Amino acid sequence: MSADVTPHHDSPEAPSSSGAPPGATPGGGSSDATAGGARSGATSADAAPHAAPGELHQGRAGTAAHGLPGRPFGRGPFLFGLVGGLGVLTAIAIAQMVVASLSVIILVVVAMFLAVGLNPAVEALQRAGAARRWAISIVFAGVIVCFVLFGLAIVPPVSKELTDFVAAVPDYVKELSNHPALRSLDADYQILPKLAGFVTNTLAPSLASGVVGAGLVVLDGLFTTVTLLVLMLYFLGSLHTIKAYLLRLVPASRRERTAALSEQILDGIGGYVAGNVLISVIAGVVAWIFLSVLGVRYALALALVVALTDLIPLVGATIGAVLVTGVALLQSLPLGIACAVFFLVYQQIENYLIYPRVMKRSVDVTPAVTVIAALVGGALLGIVGALLAIPVAAAIALIIREIVLPRQARS
Repeated sequence: MSADVTPHHDSPEAPSSSGAPPGATPGGGSSDATAGGARSGATSADAAPHAAPGELHQGRAGTAAHGLPGRPFGRGPFLFGLVGGLGVLTAIAIAQMVVASLSVIILVVVAMFLAVGLNPAVEALQRAGAARRWAISIVFAGVIVCFVLFGLAIVPPVSKELTDFVAAVPDYVKELSNHPALRSLDADYQILPKLAGFVTNTLAPSLASGVVGAGLVVLDGLFTTVTLLVLMLYFLGSLHTIKAYLLRLVPASRRERTAALSEQILDGIGGYVAGNVLISVIAGVVAWIFLSVLGVRYALALALVVALTDLIPLVGATIGAVLVTGVALLQSLPLGIACAVFFLVYQQIENYLIYPRVMKRSVDVTPAVTVIAALVGGALLGIVGALLAIPVAAAIALIIREIVLPRQARS
């Protein structure tokens, strides 16, 4: 028989006599219990890495005394419903804020739209050698001059007509009072005293309130115009900065393609605005020449009305033609007929000759999409929506053509 020889413990790595792996307990048990305890201790330490040993012991004792912990409270139905309700209330509040500030949002969008439309003129002056600051100043001064000329052409005729009408009212009343038929009716039904009482008690206060309301409308329009011009100047000066900042929000892997698409969209919007303004200027100049040749009163003011209404897609030219023809009819029937024939012929020339040549490089939208976009934009935001609808439709068509269709072709 061979006797067991216990090795000397000179080295900590000396194997045990029974051939057990290192780490076995002296009592012959396996090291699994020790490893399990170590794993349990590691788990507890991971659960509370910053806790003291005494706190860990108390935590294990509490778990044993009160049972295992349940699911986190965040998954309960009460908190889920509470968070959902708060989300709905937040969405309603945001919607109400958007509705309340809709006029300001529209003003900002229109200012940005005009700034993008005027940017090609600024860049053209830059290519001619002017600094961007001076180019913006020149373009902005031109816009101010256009507004001033429009006011000078519209306000004096309107004020003169109102003054002449007020001065002629006593003569109208005198002629009516001397009319034989009216005098006989007044003798039977006392029409003139009733008419005087109506004018004194009802019509005069209504006119006074109407004048005050008209003054408030004029002041509000003046304030809106000044605000629009200031915002447009700001956007025009910081257009490149705003564009660069928005591109930084795009992931770097898609930034180059997004920049190319955004440049193409902005060029289309700028071309559309510049082309639309050019078409309106042509319409106004041609109308002014025609009305001046025929001798229609207030030819310059009526030509500016034609140019302004021609900016509105689809129906703008027709509205301007109807207004000018109506004013011409008030002067004489031949003038009215001549104006109607002129605008009918000019609209055909504009639709089939001028518009396609001016807009062929700015927006690439089919006629059906143009009509639908203008109708939808007009129904949503009125004239402003109709003006913005066509370039927005062109931008959407570009995104579909450059992103959506290639992705569908690859799938």
